Amino acid sequence: MDYMKSLKQFLQEEKSQHKTIFPHSSNWFHALEVTPLESVKVVVLGQDPYHQPGQAHGLSFSVLPGVKPPPSLANIYKELQSDLSVEPPDHGYLESWAKQGVLLLNAVLTVERSNANAHQGEGWEQFTDKIIATVNEQREQMVFMLWGSYAHKKGTMIDSKRHLVLKAPHPSPLSAYRGFFGCRHFSKANKYLLNNGKTAIDWALPKKPTV
Repeated sequence: MDYMKSLKQFLQEEKSQHKTIFPHSSNWFHALEVTPLESVKVVVLGQDPYHQPGQAHGLSFSVLPGVKPPPSLANIYKELQSDLSVEPPDHGYLESWAKQGVLLLNAVLTVERSNANAHQGEGWEQFTDKIIATVNEQREQMVFMLWGSYAHKKGTMIDSKRHLVLKAPHPSPLSAYRGFFGCRHFSKANKYLLNNGKTAIDWALPKKPTV
C-alpha cells in the first residue's frame, strides 16, 4: 500500500500550499460509503471529479443540489429519456442511484480547483483499480458501464463471462453523438439484472433532491 502513503503525502502537501481540493475530504470515499460492496449491482466509471465550487461530492457525474447538471450529465439524461422515457430532472444529484446499488466511481477521487486532472498519476488509480477488481472477483452478475476510452482501458480486468460489460463513447458533448446516444445501457442493465434474479434500478430521480 505504498501508493496510498505517497498519495496521502501528496494531498497533505497540496493542502499545505493552500490549494483548494474538491470534493471536501469528508466526501473522498462517499461512493464507497453510500454503495458498499455487498449492495453493488451496477458500476458507472468516471474519470475525474468536477473542479468548480459546489459541484463534486464524491459520486461520478453527480453534482450537489442547486448546481446545474454539467453537459455530460445532461447528455446522460437525454439518453435515459430516449431509452426508458425517464423525464430529466432539473438537478444533477444522483444519490438515489447510489443508494440502489449504482457505484458511481471516479478513477481519481480528488482534484485541484479549476485544474482538471491535476491529481492524476498520484496513486488514486491503483486504489480504484483495486475496487474494480474486488467487485469483479467477489460479486456475480454485475453490470459495468464503461463510457469513453479511458473507462474502457480501466475496465480491461473485468470478466465479461461473469458480468455484463457495456461500452460506449463518453457522454461529453465532444463524443456523445459517436454512439453514446442510442446505446440503451440503462434498459440493457435492468434487463440483465432482472434476468439474473436481481431488482432493476429505478433510474427516475426524485424531483426534489434531499441531501
